[in-house]
Amino acid sequence: MNEHSPTQDRPLLGILLMLGFCVMAPIGDALAKLLSTQMPMGQLVLTRFVVQALILVPIVVATRRQWRMSARVLRLVVWRTLLHIAGIACMFTSLRYLPLADAVAIAFVMPFIMLILGKFFLNEDVGLRRILACVVGFSGTLMVIQPSFADVGAPALLPVAVAFIFAFFMLITRKVAKDVDPIAMQVVSGVIATALLAPALLLGSTSGIADLAFVVPDTHVFWLLLAIGVAGTVAHLLMTWSLRYAPSTTLAPMQYIEIPLAALVGWIVFSDWPNGLAALGICVTMGAGLYVMLRERATLRRSLATP
Repeated sequence: MNEHSPTQDRPLLGILLMLGFCVMAPIGDALAKLLSTQMPMGQLVLTRFVVQALILVPIVVATRRQWRMSARVLRLVVWRTLLHIAGIACMFTSLRYLPLADAVAIAFVMPFIMLILGKFFLNEDVGLRRILACVVGFSGTLMVIQPSFADVGAPALLPVAVAFIFAFFMLITRKVAKDVDPIAMQVVSGVIATALLAPALLLGSTSGIADLAFVVPDTHVFWLLLAIGVAGTVAHLLMTWSLRYAPSTTLAPMQYIEIPLAALVGWIVFSDWPNGLAALGICVTMGAGLYVMLRERATLRRSLATP
């Protein structure tokens, strides 16, 4: 992501764009949940990246963005793409088994994982209060997992895998963010993912691997597949653009709005609603996450105020 420039401050626009992301992301997940039992998982993931490339290539060409990368950056983008494929595949698979809100809420353990990884891998300063908030946040996540684990078993842990995968995904993104345009990076990722997944589906179809098969969709399913790719791509663009107009410290806490919106979408589309323990866990996770975000903001303000 590009660094935020103070000369571009338009906080209200940034907040509105982030709200757009919080709406689009659960819609994309709901579409994936609708199709997760009807289409092979590999085909769902491939479609997500194909549509991403088809949408963003014209934008890169029209705006003449620089998409060429050094060998070092390209290697990191390849690893980032592999993590992106794995994360989306795990999330889409979890939606076969879990209510939408539960899957999203469990995956929101990622900020706590990021904090721990930052402490041990990047030597970032993490205070005791933020570590305690991480413990509380993990406890809330366990409250959400417990009833789902009792119902479906191991698939309830897939969103935890999503959180770990995307934590490493974000660490790599931090390393390359200053060296490549974010939209151009998404184009390259889309092309790389397509180049990797298309042969895998061809091999899977000939080998009889169900989740790597290719199924010709009917018209209704085709439009839903297209909508998954559009929703995922638009959500990413909204998040990227929001950071151009407002600092991440302002926007990060707002991402937790995605959890109640996911609960609302899950209720409307699937008549799913978190049970009492899961709902309490969601509240605990959100509260701990918001506390961590506020501590990050306070720390940043103190560092900027120090001459």
